[in-house]
Amino acid sequence: MCGIAGLMTIDGKLPDRTLLDSLAVSVAHRGPDGQGRFITEGLGLIQTRLAIIDLERGDQPFFVNQPSGVGESTNKRAVLVANGEIYNYVELRAAMRDVAFATESDCEVPLHLYLRHGLAYADQLRGMYAIAIYDSARRRLVLSRDPFGIKPLYYAETASGFAFASEPRALVTAGIVSPVVIPVVRDEMLQLQFTTGMQTIFDGIQRVLPGETLAIEGGRIVERRFVAALPSGGTDDTDKEQALISLDKALMDSVNVHQRSDVPYAMFLSGGIDSSALLAMMHRLNPRPICAFTAGFPGTRVHDERGHAKAVAAAVGADYHEVQVTEADFWKRLPLVAGAMDDPAADYAALPTFLLAERARAEGYKVVLTGEGGDELFGGYSRYRTFAPRGALAVFGRRMRSRGLMQRARVLREGGAAWRVGFAESEREAEQQSERTRLQVAQAIDCADWLPNNLMIKADRCLMANGVEGRVPFLDPALANFAYRLPDRLKLSKGSGKWLLRYWLDKYLPASRPFAPKKGFTVPVGEWIASEGKRLGALVAAQPGVAEACVPARVEQLFHAPATSMANAKWNLLFYALWHQHNILGRHTEGDVFESLSA
Repeated sequence: MCGIAGLMTIDGKLPDRTLLDSLAVSVAHRGPDGQGRFITEGLGLIQTRLAIIDLERGDQPFFVNQPSGVGESTNKRAVLVANGEIYNYVELRAAMRDVAFATESDCEVPLHLYLRHGLAYADQLRGMYAIAIYDSARRRLVLSRDPFGIKPLYYAETASGFAFASEPRALVTAGIVSPVVIPVVRDEMLQLQFTTGMQTIFDGIQRVLPGETLAIEGGRIVERRFVAALPSGGTDDTDKEQALISLDKALMDSVNVHQRSDVPYAMFLSGGIDSSALLAMMHRLNPRPICAFTAGFPGTRVHDERGHAKAVAAAVGADYHEVQVTEADFWKRLPLVAGAMDDPAADYAALPTFLLAERARAEGYKVVLTGEGGDELFGGYSRYRTFAPRGALAVFGRRMRSRGLMQRARVLREGGAAWRVGFAESEREAEQQSERTRLQVAQAIDCADWLPNNLMIKADRCLMANGVEGRVPFLDPALANFAYRLPDRLKLSKGSGKWLLRYWLDKYLPASRPFAPKKGFTVPVGEWIASEGKRLGALVAAQPGVAEACVPARVEQLFHAPATSMANAKWNLLFYALWHQHNILGRHTEGDVFESLSA
């Protein structure tokens, strides 16, 4: 896992070394184990490394000489920097018998694939990745991102050229783009807790979309290709027994390749279906006890899963570690966490995720496996369970996320529906395949935006801020294709989701009690905010970013409301206030929430 960045100039001159230095510093936390550069006329590439595979020889950039073009007498060099892991690199290397690989690194493989297949090279990759390749023969820069958007990649087209980086903050810190918020995207974030599509909240910064490959020449995008995350067509007709056999095979294969590492790995265990299934399979594949980290919230009213998680861990002899997340942590650490989420995703699990990663790294782990993706692929969310009889897709008689968090709170200055345009586009695209069931459409919508732009951003920023790589076996292409094609009855049954996964877990880890009612993972942010509601109201309302978007008096009234009233809206405004302080105003304080908002 690493950080990457680069510049391509329009005029073909050497890129500004000061800008490259700034980009390198801005992504250094993503790769504390080393730094590499490649600079030539018209181009500069940066990579900061978190060493996971081939610790000794895996430094980047990678270089390969390629055959000269027609009429040329010298070989040209292709160069690669990458962030991520290519899990099928062993199989791909074995298939390229004529290639003399210089290293054992997984990320050297895509460069050779590109030289053989051009922009279609990413079709063969199985992994999580953000890749930059410079083809000097064509003077072409190529950027690629994995189909589920597990790894981030951002770019900006300016008057002087094209710039890209693993995080938007790098482009802002280097002065390539000014930190200016787009109002409609800001409102989208306040309503949804995340933003959708290509455009980020920063004016002038776009996302490379999940599964997208861009070709850039002369500092401008000239071609786009896509690799789809989900298969086309509808569901497969299979029975439960055959599906259980296929699930076992697919899950074993995915977890096995996700464990390919030259450093020790651990996992995050919530005690829920997804992480318990992950633990069960890791236990089968590993001769030594698995190290499992669990977060809990002592002294609060939310359901505490630690007792159940501890029992599940004990059933397989796992090395169990608890991370207690307290109200004091919330007030002290939230500014740091919100600041790290430079592409804002106000997922309240960000704080425990950050603290889990911090603890894992302190215990000596650079790699953790996590259960994200299980809900989206196996049909776990409650919003999937009841569909209206008419319409393309509806939940409880209306489309998913038809109302934003701020609509009931009535605090926004602009109350229009423009915030939902990006989400509606994802709906239209998901509904174009008529063979899909309504459940599959709902899953496709979540995989297009909710998954990459909320869950994956949260995981990437919280883990990489602590120098930890997060791996997500449920988002493996082979396992995802199997799960998405399951008939609806094997996803939803008797009012519960993930039905097939529950059957599998009941067989291989019965201590997890997969058919028992689950409370779900909840963070008591509403409870903590309510304890300081009146004090917070005035501070949040006065914060410039919030005052631009909202009516301050209404914001204060919202925070004065009873503890259980519109807790998510309060949380979202608090998060955005802290995010704006750090990422727009540049106020990087060392203080707690109250000191940060008073700065």
